[in-house]
Amino acid sequence: MLYLLGFAIVCASIVVGYLGSHGEMAALWQPYEFLIILGAGLGAHISGNPWQVHTATMKLMPQVIMGGKVNKALYMDSLRLIYDILNKSRKEGMMSIEGDVENPQSSGIFSKYPAVQANAALADFIADCFRLIAAGNMQAHELDALMDMEIDSRLHELMVPGQSIQKVADAMPGFGIVAAVLGIVITMGAIDGPMEELGRHIAAALVGTFSGVLFGYGFFAPIASRMEHIAHEEIKLYESAKATIVASVNGLPPQLAVEFGRKVLFAHDRPSFAELENVVRSR
Repeated sequence: MLYLLGFAIVCASIVVGYLGSHGEMAALWQPYEFLIILGAGLGAHISGNPWQVHTATMKLMPQVIMGGKVNKALYMDSLRLIYDILNKSRKEGMMSIEGDVENPQSSGIFSKYPAVQANAALADFIADCFRLIAAGNMQAHELDALMDMEIDSRLHELMVPGQSIQKVADAMPGFGIVAAVLGIVITMGAIDGPMEELGRHIAAALVGTFSGVLFGYGFFAPIASRMEHIAHEEIKLYESAKATIVASVNGLPPQLAVEFGRKVLFAHDRPSFAELENVVRSR
């Protein structure tokens, strides 16, 4: 919702300031200028990115508008899930979790946390780590390095949509200049016409420059920034899981291992020590 609020503030500030300076709204309505700028931006985005980037970008838009899915509750669920797996493996042996990590989508432990289970990439990441631990005598530093590589790859995937939109934002002022130059070409073709007609053509050309800058910095750049925040919020789930699992492999009991995962989280969504302790002890 903050995106919609910001969008409204941008539009209201421009409109009120323009009308307060005795501007006429009709002069800003130049649909063909908008078509040139937005159409060129869309075409550049399509030609510059593979199909999966377009799909990921469209899937992120609801989160940009309504807010991200990652929150304190999801962080808590992720830590509780890992605690349950660690606790089970500690009491019953590593082989007891084999069925859970082989198929997280049908696992009894994973099914207790539907929000984590619904995030297939995160569920698979956690399951794969425990599968590696159960399969052999992997050292903590080896597991740490392997998890870092996967987290880096996942971060790159999550950042690509925002980066692609940022490139469109950077290109918008340039496309605005293209629209303005085309408007000047039209103006020069009507140079021997009445002054009123020349004024309308020049105004349309200037609106092209104005629109390109507005679309770039007022709309597309904030979308790219919001997508970047969403990516960093989600990657914290992976970093928290990694810190917890590595701490356990280093010999810490589950109660202390989840504290390592808690410390990784951003302060605004991090559960307190008491909150996490109460949750894991109540299970």
